[in-house]
Amino acid sequence: MSLKEQITEDMKSAMRAKDADRLSTIRMLMAAMKQKEVDERVELDDAAVIGIVDKLIKQRKDSLAAYTQAGRTDLADKEAAEIKVLEGYLPQRLGADEIAAEVARIVAETGAAGPGDMGKVMGAAKARLAGKAEMGQVSAAVKQALSQKAQ
Repeated sequence: MSLKEQITEDMKSAMRAKDADRLSTIRMLMAAMKQKEVDERVELDDAAVIGIVDKLIKQRKDSLAAYTQAGRTDLADKEAAEIKVLEGYLPQRLGADEIAAEVARIVAETGAAGPGDMGKVMGAAKARLAGKAEMGQVSAAVKQALSQKAQ
């Protein structure tokens, strides 16, 4: 079963269970998926769906930080609940050591020599680690690996 089909089934079960919070989050995710399909005239595969989930989680985290800073715990709690539902659709994330090891392999494969090759390495890292790791962590690992390489 594809991830898209799993999300559809989860929406149906949330409807049956009358779980309004979970249902609204899943509907929001499905709307984002449908928007991408219509805009780009493509059928989404699991990697594209994971990319959308990642983007929505990042948006929710940004909102959560803003609401927490403003003292709006009611809205912050809603965002946190949405993050929890969305994270259920992500594959197991890589740890910091695994990310560093994968980045080291990518740097060796691309022949990167220093910080000037950041774009080349990040392009390969995005293709290989999409959905498996948060890109902020990957970027930090690439910067560290390239700065060590330059020395």
